[in-house]
Order: sequence, then C-alpha cells, then structure tokens
Amino acid sequence: MKSITLIYDENQLDLLEEKVLPLLSNNVKIKIPYKDHRKHEFTDNDFIVAYLSDEQLRELLDGIIENHWKIGFLPHPKLVEARQGFGVSSNLEIAVDNILTTEEVFEIDVLLANGQPVLNKLMIGDSFSLLYAVEKDRNLISQFAIRVKRLLNSFRRVKLHPFSINWSNEGGEFKEKPIETAALGMVVVQHGQSSILSRRIIEGSYANDGLMHCLVLAPSSIWEIFKFGFFSIFKSSKKNRLPDYVAHIKTDKVHINSSSPINYSVDEILMTSKSIELEVVSKALSIVPGKSLKTEGKVKKSRIYKTQNLPQGELKNELLERFLPITNHATTEEFKWLFTILRENSRLSSSYLVLMALSTIIATFGLFGDSSPVIIGAMILAPLMSPIISLAMGVLRQDNKLISESFKTIGFGLGVGYLFAVLITWFTPLNTMNGEILARIRPNLLDLGVAAASGIAGAYAHAKKEVAKTLAGVAIAVALVPPLAVSGVGLGWGDWSVFWGALLLLGTNLAGMVLAAALTFLFLGFSPFKLAKKGLTISLFFVILISAPLAFGFSKMVKENKIMQNLSGKEISIGVLRDVKVIKVVPLKLSATVVSESPLDIQELNKVKDEIEEILSQEIDLELSVAVGLWRKNDE
Repeated sequence: MKSITLIYDENQLDLLEEKVLPLLSNNVKIKIPYKDHRKHEFTDNDFIVAYLSDEQLRELLDGIIENHWKIGFLPHPKLVEARQGFGVSSNLEIAVDNILTTEEVFEIDVLLANGQPVLNKLMIGDSFSLLYAVEKDRNLISQFAIRVKRLLNSFRRVKLHPFSINWSNEGGEFKEKPIETAALGMVVVQHGQSSILSRRIIEGSYANDGLMHCLVLAPSSIWEIFKFGFFSIFKSSKKNRLPDYVAHIKTDKVHINSSSPINYSVDEILMTSKSIELEVVSKALSIVPGKSLKTEGKVKKSRIYKTQNLPQGELKNELLERFLPITNHATTEEFKWLFTILRENSRLSSSYLVLMALSTIIATFGLFGDSSPVIIGAMILAPLMSPIISLAMGVLRQDNKLISESFKTIGFGLGVGYLFAVLITWFTPLNTMNGEILARIRPNLLDLGVAAASGIAGAYAHAKKEVAKTLAGVAIAVALVPPLAVSGVGLGWGDWSVFWGALLLLGTNLAGMVLAAALTFLFLGFSPFKLAKKGLTISLFFVILISAPLAFGFSKMVKENKIMQNLSGKEISIGVLRDVKVIKVVPLKLSATVVSESPLDIQELNKVKDEIEEILSQEIDLELSVAVGLWRKNDE
C-alpha cells in the first residue's frame, strides 16, 4: 500500500470526496488543500498526488522541480494541457490504478520557454491547426468533419513573419550564424507523445531523451497548405507525416528572435516578446508517467536539423513583402534562369529551320506511307516546342519583344513546313486519303484536350530543371507536326477540305498550348495575376472562338459513334449487319456489310436499306456489301 500526500483543489471538494477518495482508498496519508500547500514541509520520502488545474499545477511546478519531489497526476476537470503533456488518462479510474500499481517513478525532462515551464505545447504565430491530431475517441464522421473544417480554415489571408532561428549542436554550441527566414509560425513540444500532434508525425521521441521538437511552418503559398490539408482529410493517423513546408529541429536549445514582437502562447496563455529562448532541462521531474507517455530506461538521443526548405535570401524577402500568395512565386534566380532559356528559344536560327524542314519531310512521307512509326519519328525531331512555350510566357507577362520574336520563329517554321509538304505532295504520285490523313482533318474537342495537356507538359518541363525537356518535345510535337504536314498535303492537292480541316487542328493545338502553358507558368508563380490577366483573356478568347467548330465536330463524332453502335451486329430479316461506317453525316451516307446465308438480289438489298432507315428513322444513302456465311450442318 502506498503512502500518498494528496494536494487537491478545494473548489472540487465535492467531486474529490465522491469519486477520487473512494478510489484511492486507504492509500492517502494526508490531504492538503492547494491554498495551504506552502505551509507544509515536504520531504524526499513524500509521494505527492496532485488533483489540480493547469493553473495551480503551473504554480506548484517550480517547487516540484527545485526539490525533485515524486509526483503523480489525476485528471482534474481543468487539467487539460498537463494531462496531455504527461500522458495522463482522462478516465479517473485508469489514472488512479496507474498511480497505485506503478512501482517506480521516471525522471522526465521539462521544456522551458524564457524560463517558464511548458506543460504541453508552445505555439508561435499561426499554425493553421493543420498539424493538430484528431482525438481517437471521436467517431469517423466527427474526425472527417474536423479535418474538413481545418481545410476550409486554410483559405485566409495571412502574412509570414521574419524569424531568426538558432539551435545547439551535440556539443551544446550554437551555430555561428542563425537562419534568417520567414514563417507563419511554429509548434514546439518537448516530446512527440503530446496529443497536440499526431503521434505518427514524430516517431522515436521520448519524454526523457533531453530533446525538444520545434516545427517551423514556412509555406511559400496557400496552395501548399491546401494541398497538405486536402490529402490529410483522407489519410488515417497511421499515414500522417510532416508536410514539405515544415522544417523540423530536434535539439535541446533553440533561440528565436525577431525584429518585431512575436505573439506566442504557452499552454494557451498568450504572451509577446521579441526573443524566445527554449531549453530542455534533463530529468527535472520525477513522476508516475501516464499510460500514454512513452518512457524508456535508455534512449537514443538523435538530433534532427531538417531546415533545407525554409525560405531564405530573395525568396524570404519576397514572401515578407505581401500576403501569402495563392500559388508559389518564382524567385529572382528562377526568373533569370528561365527567361534566359525562353529568349534563346524564341530566336530564329538556321538549326531550327533545318530541323523543321526535316521533321516535316519525315512526317509527310510517313503520311503518304500510312506509317505511324515514321510519323512518330517526325514528332520527336520537331523543334516547335521552344518558340510556343516562349510565346506563352510572353503572352502571360505582356512581353512584346518575346511575343514578336516567338511569332516570327513560329511563322517561319510553319512556312518551311508548308513549303516542303507541298513540294513532296507535287512530286509524289499518290492522291488518296488514308487513315493517317483522315484522322487529322476532322478535329474536335478531344484534340483541344491533347493540346492543353501538351502545353502544360512543355511549360512544366521548362520551369523545372530536373525534368527532361525531350519529354516536352515529344508532347508538343504530337499535336503539331502531323496536322501541319496534312495541311500542306491538302494545299498540294488543291483539296480545300483537307487543307482547312488540318489547318483548324493546327490552330486548335497552337491556341490550346499557349493558353495551357501560360496558365501553368501563372500557377508556378512566374507572373502576378494582375499582369497576366490581359494576355490570358486574349488567349481564352481565341480558344473559345476556335472551340465552336470543334464542338460541332465533336457532336458529329458522337452522332457517328451512336449510329455505328446501333447498327453494328444488328440482326435484320435477311442477315446481320457488320463493319458499319459513316461516310457522311449530312446527308447521311453509310457503308456496311450484310452477312447472309445466300446471295441477295436487288429487291432484297433495297429491303436491307429500308430496314436500316426504319431503325435510324431517317433516309440514308447506302453502300452495301454482301458476305455469304457458310455454316456446318447440324448432325442429325
């Protein structure tokens, strides 16, 4: 049986006598109301059990640390922060049983902020609540609702705050120069078992390892916060991890300074200071650890300094000048690097014209030969990607010189392509349209989708050094070289339907790529929306303008597919329809094969036509082939 000295909150006397004392039974040696605890002389042999609020415990803690008294904690109704920090169960019976059955006390660390003990957490600035854990005792619907609420809360106008952060190494020495950065705020806990954070975020952390965890929230855009919040909605607690914009410092001393006052809270108590000194006092408390507090006799003191993603230099200055942007803003260094490449790509050169000629020649021969592999080779060789992406950036940032240079280069490239496509057509004794040509004279909205995806791929590959630009070259060429060659073939034949159909596809792809690439650059932070608005509006106008015939073409394609679906495999009185194709929509002209048991005369062929017209509820022109099916006779 234990000999307990109980210090209790006199305001909770009724609850104490009704629930607490019966559970403690005869283990209580003496009961001391909190107001009288200073009058009592405690010894090293006393085992103190506190039934106190956070505020009362905080005042008592200095004496506990100084005298190293042995202590356990019971879940007082207002013991919120300490209960989480020391792992005390909210269930009174479990907490009492833990105190009575635990034979030894553990020495744990205490985190001090400007000399003041931190029971559970230190919050600096704005944390967006996205790192907070959701209580496990809530049902799934309640947990989901809390996460959605936190996600919606991320759509707020906020500004980053300048911070100077320094920390100690294993030898106890601070870095020569602190990191000058910009951050929304910080979350500091003494150990990773605090319920303020998901316990899967910080692993391998103990209350007696002599180290703290300082998480610095430094997003470069609202999008980064939203992205983490969105995916965290659908993640279980077992899959949680720190978002990329959070730096993690695990050490025993951290100094945080700022040129302007820092708003922070210690266990929900609001404070302000220009300097915050954090220090972990090793083995300052001898306690009966709560059920959820992780303690070990021997622990590995591994420090962590993951600060590489903290904004510094030019990026830090730009983020401090304005509210946090919706998307990431590119740094000056990124601007210089990308614009140097784009200006070079926008200039007309002899190598560009040679490659343009060769790719068109290869594509034209591939079209006449009805060869997809040859056409793909032309796609890879085509250099049109470069000036198109440069044009997109010029449109986005209203850079007239970049726009004019890009237009000039694109124009000369298309001119060379047309020249060689027409010349090859004149000298080639082929004048029939095959599948590769037909596929590129009837554009629809699906082709606009291909163009948009190609534009995004090209812009993203240019903006990211680590992405191979050959990938973007393939993506762009897929949508441009073949229709250019087909348009040239139509011009060489004098067939204006082929020429205009392929030209419409070419214009669709060009307009779609420019708009999609410009939007990609905008999202990547290479232009403020105010500057980009005019160029995007003009690009959007051209895309909408060109979408009208594309929508008509798409509706025709849908109608054709519906007709083929209704007729293919259809059983009629004379046989079965196969290989149904739509040759013309207005007036409707079809080709089909009817499989019959015997050859058909003209009357039977007309009957087939009548039955098809009845199925479609309209008159048609019909090209009909007859296939005679020979089947084995059933054994009698």
